[in-house]
Amino acid sequence: MTNTEQKIALVTGASRGLGAAVAEKLAADGFHVIAVARTAGALEELDDRIQATGGTATLAPFDITDEDAIKRMCISVHERWGGLDLWVHCAIHAAPLAPAAHIADKDWDKSFSINVTATARLIANIESLLLAKSGTVVHVDDPMDGHKFFGTYGATKAAQRALFQSWAHESVKTGPEIIMFTPNPMPTACRARFYPGEDREPLFHPSEEAKRLVKEL
Repeated sequence: MTNTEQKIALVTGASRGLGAAVAEKLAADGFHVIAVARTAGALEELDDRIQATGGTATLAPFDITDEDAIKRMCISVHERWGGLDLWVHCAIHAAPLAPAAHIADKDWDKSFSINVTATARLIANIESLLLAKSGTVVHVDDPMDGHKFFGTYGATKAAQRALFQSWAHESVKTGPEIIMFTPNPMPTACRARFYPGEDREPLFHPSEEAKRLVKEL
């Protein structure tokens, strides 16, 4: 159950890694969290952890490339809460590393579909919910553009960053406020795909970075 005074946070890509850690931290700080991810089982495990610490969450298991699902979610948010206080966008697809001349079409297409097209659709549908409550947006960045073998991931993250930067410049006077957050290296499944066999001990735990992100808010 939520009350009318409780702040509402949407976390896209909430099933694991930084997204899950941010969802847990926000819930512990009193937000009601709307957790979006494709994997229902992982979201249910997240909900168990949130409830164990006295927090509340609404689970939204869907693929962010499904525009109809985005629209249905936004309508539900509007009807139930009237808007959003916060959106943290952590959803990302990490394509396999490859030389620029040998990028597979399927990896390129899937990366742009999730990282760029879906992000643009989310912005278009979520903006009015944020404006309704003078909300804030956090774009989780990972600037790998120009690095060797990161052509697909780097290009899509650069395009995603450009979208949020344009939105930030456009919304200076009207809102929402947009924050760009670059986490320190974390031992996530995404990073493991890029750096298999890496010593994970020196890396920062997602819960540490979630605390740092929330502190910046």
